[in-house]
Amino acid sequence: MAAQAAAEAGVVAQVFDAMPSAGRKLLLAGRGGLNLTHAEPRERLLTRYGAQAPWLTPYLRAFGASEVRAWADGLGAQTFVGSSGRVFPRDMKAAPLLRAWLRRLGGAGVTLHLRHRWLGWDDTGALRLATPDGEVRVAARSVVLALGGASWPRLGSDAAWVSLLAQRGVPLAPLQSANCGFDVRSAAGGVGWSPYFAGRFAGQPFKTVALRLDAAAGGPWEQRGEFVATATGVEGSLIYAASRRLRDAIAAHGEATLELDLLPDHGAAQVAEAVGHPRGARSLASHLKGRLGLHGIKFALLHEQLGAEGMHDAGRLSRAIKALPLTLCAPRPLAEAISTAGGVALPALDEHLMLRAAAGVFCAGEMLDWEAPTGGYLLTACLATGRAAGLGAVRWLASGVLSRT
Repeated sequence: MAAQAAAEAGVVAQVFDAMPSAGRKLLLAGRGGLNLTHAEPRERLLTRYGAQAPWLTPYLRAFGASEVRAWADGLGAQTFVGSSGRVFPRDMKAAPLLRAWLRRLGGAGVTLHLRHRWLGWDDTGALRLATPDGEVRVAARSVVLALGGASWPRLGSDAAWVSLLAQRGVPLAPLQSANCGFDVRSAAGGVGWSPYFAGRFAGQPFKTVALRLDAAAGGPWEQRGEFVATATGVEGSLIYAASRRLRDAIAAHGEATLELDLLPDHGAAQVAEAVGHPRGARSLASHLKGRLGLHGIKFALLHEQLGAEGMHDAGRLSRAIKALPLTLCAPRPLAEAISTAGGVALPALDEHLMLRAAAGVFCAGEMLDWEAPTGGYLLTACLATGRAAGLGAVRWLASGVLSRT
């Protein structure tokens, strides 16, 4: 996007990509349908960026959801709004959009260099790039760095840039997992589920539940949705939506406890009446399935948390169905996260995304210290900051003040 902005302004742009092909993380995002952006009102969209929303607002006002849709439509990837408000290409694929984009960039004079990994600067300020044919040097008048965070390192975002910018005196916030899964604290006080639960239910979804957080876990906050049990804990869209709050609460207190409403469409009195209703010769599992439609992984989780004694305490069981505490003890590692928090500290940049410690060097995308939930917000802000950095580089060149790099 930075190269597109520069090319549209008449500036010759070259893109150096460490990977053997371009846009690999975009292609990975496309496996789930390529959620480009979100169709909710702009003011609501801005709130999704939390504490960084005021800083990101100018870039998202200049290039927000409607502009992302127009851009994709212009590439022939006509978009539509799903039932959740998320915006996708009509064919739900990333590859056609990426191919069209690369053709457009090539037609605008942008040159793409693959298998060129940035190694930093040499003593003259030239870029050092590792290639299959050895190291090359490039003397650029202005540079945009869009190096990603530390999630999915096999796709190129391995955070090797952190030490290079630290050496230049660029303030950095520690990289952390965002939109990530978590390990649970077991009923016995260890980490992870019981062998029975993990072996039987890992990979299965919890459908139509509500998740609540109190003040100690970063709330008050509540949202309905779905998530998935993993071998050691939980992940999925509902967990990702709460991940920033949960991660920060764990960092502050060593653990975070959430509450699950396993039957959000049933009132507490209705649940209590159904649980307490005489069940005769039927098993508890058959009784709850017949009376409440509660079975499978939800029933298993209740047993996991309450034990046999708690399951046969009608009052305790009915309360747990509507407010089951689940304690999380650690976010999953960075390499497993969908995205990254932390990175180049926002005070390190001017309003055009140029590094104050390195004139003529601009930064964009996930390597900046912001985060957002899934739902198209990540791609939207990456595109918006990429465009802003490209325009910043054009402005820098037009000012006539050339950087040593």
